Amino acid sequence: MNTFRFNRWVALSAILFLTSSLTQAQLVRSATGVDAASITAARDQFRVDLGGGTVPGANGSFGGMRREINWDGVPAGFSAPNNLPANFFNVNSPRGAVFSTPGSGFQVSGSAADGVPIEFGNIDASYPGTFGTFSPQRLFTPLGSNIMDVIFFVPGTNTPALTTGFGAVFTDVDVANTTSIQLFNSANVSLGTFFVPATLGSETFSFLGISFATPTIARVRITLGNAVLAAGVTDNGTTRDLVVMDDFIYGEPVPEPATVMFLLAGTIPLVAALRRRRLKSPR
Repeated sequence: MNTFRFNRWVALSAILFLTSSLTQAQLVRSATGVDAASITAARDQFRVDLGGGTVPGANGSFGGMRREINWDGVPAGFSAPNNLPANFFNVNSPRGAVFSTPGSGFQVSGSAADGVPIEFGNIDASYPGTFGTFSPQRLFTPLGSNIMDVIFFVPGTNTPALTTGFGAVFTDVDVANTTSIQLFNSANVSLGTFFVPATLGSETFSFLGISFATPTIARVRITLGNAVLAAGVTDNGTTRDLVVMDDFIYGEPVPEPATVMFLLAGTIPLVAALRRRRLKSPR
């Protein structure tokens, strides 16, 4: 195969990959209710969809098939009232997830052992009565915004990656069709917006997880309710629906096919040089 034909194959393969990601059927798991038990079955089924069993390895890895973040292992120094670095889960605890937000940063709630008010009581004293913990005791939120992105990388590297699925636990979703997960492929084309089911009340739980048959998702955008956590801002279940998150579950981040093909393409000059050398060598 000459260089031109190989490069054409690389380009066509990339086009086919991007097209196929838009036509894949997705599998959606969701549930909501007044307690953690209400969403456990949906969470467990989503785990099965992604694979990896039930025994965690290092850095939230389950059999090389999926990753989980439950926030509870985040040290006090990176928890409330301190901010969590956006790349904490690709550097400090490499799990291939990097966060971004148009707001001012991110925070993991304190625990009783830290001597800090739990469930973002450090931001407003009403919040421990608003939010609940699915896996005690820490929760997670962006600051200064109700929007955040999760961008995937091969864990511990800067290599862009794709995942087969993403799911999250939410607490205090009161208003329907407001809190959502939007998925994007590696070409930054939306794969759809999916709304988190709602249950009116305080300290309620919701789960939403979406998966594909092959690694497809490069970025996730999460919209949390319709208001932003701040001192003096309280949840009223309608015009101010405050929402935060607990566990994240997602497929093992793997290199984008375009990245793999780029690396393969880079070997062509080397292969050609070796071939010329063999042809010139005396027999």
